[in-house]
Amino acid sequence: MNNYLLSVVLGIIEGVTEFLPVSSTAHLRIAESLLHVSLSDGYWKMYSIVIQLGAILCLPVYFRERTAKFLSTFPGDERGDRTVLTHPLGLTMVAFVVTAIPSFLLTKVIGKNLESLYVMGTALLIGGIVMWGVDAMKAPWEKAGPGAPGSPICTWRMEDMSLGQAIWIGACQIVSAVFPGTSRSMSTIAGGQLVGMSRASALEFSFFLSIPTMVVATGYTLLKSLRGKGANPIGVSQLTSDQWVILAIGFVVSFVVAYASVAWFMAWVRKRGFAPFAVYRIIVGIALLAFAARLAG
Repeated sequence: MNNYLLSVVLGIIEGVTEFLPVSSTAHLRIAESLLHVSLSDGYWKMYSIVIQLGAILCLPVYFRERTAKFLSTFPGDERGDRTVLTHPLGLTMVAFVVTAIPSFLLTKVIGKNLESLYVMGTALLIGGIVMWGVDAMKAPWEKAGPGAPGSPICTWRMEDMSLGQAIWIGACQIVSAVFPGTSRSMSTIAGGQLVGMSRASALEFSFFLSIPTMVVATGYTLLKSLRGKGANPIGVSQLTSDQWVILAIGFVVSFVVAYASVAWFMAWVRKRGFAPFAVYRIIVGIALLAFAARLAG
């Protein structure tokens, strides 16, 4: 396949799957196998990081009004009952720190799992079952709405989150770092629902939490690669003009597609649940495990 077209295809895959609870890592790994692209190669590894940064950039653009509102009220809020730690931005950073420290300490473990199709397939399958179960338990209360007697959902807006909820969600995000295929968004959304958050509030917090998490994680990996400290490093001076164009295409495509994906997903979740994504995860997980077994055999 022509590398320009390949860049468009991979950019679309990254943009569609980065923020949906289906694991972009697993889908890029599947694409690598199907399209015969070695994403472990220095250049293509760098490419995968660059298109992920393109997807990340769509979030501050999409949530610019919400972010501006949070910044204008920090460290308190409109009601005056929030502190630096309990403000939505403070809660985001608390959850990030809870994720970042253990994930950094587990770097070697994470590295061992990144290329394992068995780990990804298993994580997709188990994550799909967990997501389906959690969402099914909360579905009746989502339909009932705020104020329903006996409802286990106590947080309908991100502004009403507690410090404990943020810490729990940050801890859940560690699972997605250690086991690729789990999906960062799946672990944070399902984790949020388990501690009394509505679908919409859990999803929005998941998006906000992904900004510092993904910027630091991808930036760190890219820096190591460019400085020659990671596996298969590549320096900027080594890139040809064609390679720069391929990077630019992937970056722009992933940004545009991710923006559209986030907008669509937010609208979908407000009216429907996560069951279709759970079913998709289960199907892909089983298919990936079968594919891995075929390669091994």
